[in-house]
Amino acid sequence: MNTYWKLLRFGRPLEKYAIPYFFFTLIYVVFNAMNFTLVIPILYILFGLSDTALVTRMPEFAFEAQYLQDLLSYIIYRYFGTVPDTKSVLMVIAALLMVSAMVSNLFRYLGQYTVEKLRINSVRRMRSEMYDKVMSLNVGYFSNEKKGDIISKFSADVQMVQSTISSTLHVIFREPFTIISFLVVMIGISWKLTLFAGVFLPLVAFAIGIIVKKLRRPAKAAQDELGQMVSQLDESLSGIKIIKSYNAEGYSKNKYGGMNDLYSRIMRSMARRQQLASPISEFLGITAVAVLLVFGYTLVSAGELGPAEFIGYLGIFSQISRPVRLFADAFGVINQGIAAGERVFGLLDTPAGVVDRPGAVALGEFREGIEFRDVKFRYEDREIIRGVSFGVRKGETVALVGPSGGGKSTLSDLVPRFYDPQAGAVLIDGRDVRDYTMESVRAHLGMVAQETVLFNDTIENNIRLGAPDASREDVIRAAKIANAHDFIMETEAGYDTGIGDRGVKLSGGQRQRLSIARAVLKNPDILILDEATSALDTESEKLVQSALDSLLRGRTSIVIAHRLSTVQNADRIVVVEAGRIVEQGTHDQLIARKGLYARLVELQTVGVAEK
Repeated sequence: MNTYWKLLRFGRPLEKYAIPYFFFTLIYVVFNAMNFTLVIPILYILFGLSDTALVTRMPEFAFEAQYLQDLLSYIIYRYFGTVPDTKSVLMVIAALLMVSAMVSNLFRYLGQYTVEKLRINSVRRMRSEMYDKVMSLNVGYFSNEKKGDIISKFSADVQMVQSTISSTLHVIFREPFTIISFLVVMIGISWKLTLFAGVFLPLVAFAIGIIVKKLRRPAKAAQDELGQMVSQLDESLSGIKIIKSYNAEGYSKNKYGGMNDLYSRIMRSMARRQQLASPISEFLGITAVAVLLVFGYTLVSAGELGPAEFIGYLGIFSQISRPVRLFADAFGVINQGIAAGERVFGLLDTPAGVVDRPGAVALGEFREGIEFRDVKFRYEDREIIRGVSFGVRKGETVALVGPSGGGKSTLSDLVPRFYDPQAGAVLIDGRDVRDYTMESVRAHLGMVAQETVLFNDTIENNIRLGAPDASREDVIRAAKIANAHDFIMETEAGYDTGIGDRGVKLSGGQRQRLSIARAVLKNPDILILDEATSALDTESEKLVQSALDSLLRGRTSIVIAHRLSTVQNADRIVVVEAGRIVEQGTHDQLIARKGLYARLVELQTVGVAEK
């Protein structure tokens, strides 16, 4: 139930919707009950079942069906006298029935519209909170979670939860009010018959309740499996070239097919239980009507109940099973929504991991430099950084090199606080980076990574990402510095050209130059380059390297390089192996030392010569 109450908070302020819905529903059920009550006088008139004199005085109000009949009789007397014409009376009753139905359905519409507003507002708030949460989570969270499962929570789970929120008002107001209004009319007609019929309603509710109770666990399993399917689809679409090149279509199809089969089995199991509710309630309802026919006949024979009242009673009783069924169905929807809500709150309740410290201050002007002081970092059970210490002075370019998996990228990720070290500290201008707000630190940073991240938007908007207020002239100037202007002008719409999903319409070198243009436009004080040229061909590498040289000029830079030829001019080279610094110095100093760096340079030189 805790999950249920947490879900309802997305509908705040709930009274804004609940109070109008209460009044709309109350009016709806009153007139809806009146529609069925008007059937009784129609039966009297059509079949001549009444010799009763017309009511000639305004009846006193009473909350029972007889009052409505007396009121209608009085209206007929007022307009038609003591000997009314049957056709005219029927026309009046038909007109009243139409007015009653119109009012009933008008307020039913208003009630439903109120529920829809609640649902839409709740879903909007929920998705906004979920997106904000995802954006606030540290990078490490996404290493463990599947992207498709997160997407599934935004779509399928939220879709299920919204039904829970809207069903709440039905459970609290509409269905109970409808049941009560019908019961009041039924008691007004015959309390004996209602007492006899009352045995069957709890049976219907109990039978459906048992079914509904068993839906929650398979509902959560179904949502989990759907998340797995979306993840598999996302991976297949992202890696379609690899799948085809390795003739792995069969493997991929079988994996997805297995997930799909499991999901289908769970849904069939849920459907089997869910669809039992309607037939069971229908069967019990018809059984009750059959028994009532016999019992009601005895009351009619004894003169305790009129034939028209009995027929009208059966009509009303046949309708009461519907709100009982809807009431139970709403609980079924709520249970499924709670299962989906548990997945949603699994995301919303995830600790952000990396947050601003209380009292964190904004980083103003960048003055001195960056320092790694005895930094240690562990990811789960694996120690990645083992007591690393070095500094980067303002305006200095420091290259991090070494074998793969040594921790170079992890070190660079500590500066913008994608992660925080478990021991030691990263300092900017002599102060722990954790003492600054993350937003202010990242405002001074620019990154160009090996895996270029572009968005399905125009070229201009991708360059403008870090400087949304920049002018078109500023964008063009940045593109020229990044050697990107010429190829941009060759595209169909220049800077307004859409680049497709992840920049698929561009080559690797073009994507990388757009990434550099983005960094140029932001004009950061601190620049991090993470193997920005390692995946490029020779021609593209020359263009990108030229753009990088322009970008690095005069900036404080940390450069991670696989191709050592690109960092020979760095002010200092730090060689990292197995999470430790094994040597550092200039290119010439390290070559003279004949250590790990010299061996790596020799290996690459030999490799180039063999090619």
